[in-house]
Amino acid sequence: KEKELFIKQGGFFSKGFLKENKLECECVINLIHGRDGEDGKIAALFEFYSIKFIGPRLEASVLSFNKELTKLYAKSVGVKTLDYTILRKNQNSKEKLSFPCIIKPARLGSSIGISIVKDEKDLEYAKDVGFEFDNDLVVEEFKNNIKEYNLAGCMINDEFVFSIIEEPKKKEFLDFEQKYLSFSGHNELIEADLSEELKEKLKDSFKKIYNPLFKGALIRCDFFILDNEIYLNEINPNPGSLANYLFKDFN
Repeated sequence: KEKELFIKQGGFFSKGFLKENKLECECVINLIHGRDGEDGKIAALFEFYSIKFIGPRLEASVLSFNKELTKLYAKSVGVKTLDYTILRKNQNSKEKLSFPCIIKPARLGSSIGISIVKDEKDLEYAKDVGFEFDNDLVVEEFKNNIKEYNLAGCMINDEFVFSIIEEPKKKEFLDFEQKYLSFSGHNELIEADLSEELKEKLKDSFKKIYNPLFKGALIRCDFFILDNEIYLNEINPNPGSLANYLFKDFN
């Protein structure tokens, strides 16, 4: 039977017959995907209890989990993002939207709640779906000729370590089932056929995003390339099933 652990200052403990027993470990890894794991709650807990951990710190978690804040941060460090509109629940927006567009909950991953809206008659339904998951929605123009590329990386001894750059094989976008319930695609890694110049530009953009806010974490950045210009799509602070296999030595 597994022992029940509880958290207190300095680490994890279990109850013994006469005393509390501390779990001996040098650090822990935050592997919790989605809300609670990536939105800053776990990072705040570890920081409050002085527990050493691998993963993004509180500020980085909050910023990367919110797509609106991610765009504002990217702009501040000199990385482009696609133009966007924010829709707030229970607020009448006067913004004129272009179609087709893609609507995403601001604070949710795994493509949950995302809709591609091809004309105005489908807009209200897509908003209803998105607002089931969040009070804020990010709306972007849907571009058919855009290319997406994934790049994971971290810093080790003040040096960047990068994965390969992958071009995901997908339809319109990867939904939850494609990301987590279908494993066949993960056996076929499609390394991006890019010029060295574009590869270096992607890595430079990654460095701007990573340093210094994400030090201590392995993250994955998803980029768009449109007309040879690089745009950040999103930051994955605790990358899940789509990150490990980007590294050639992953088994």
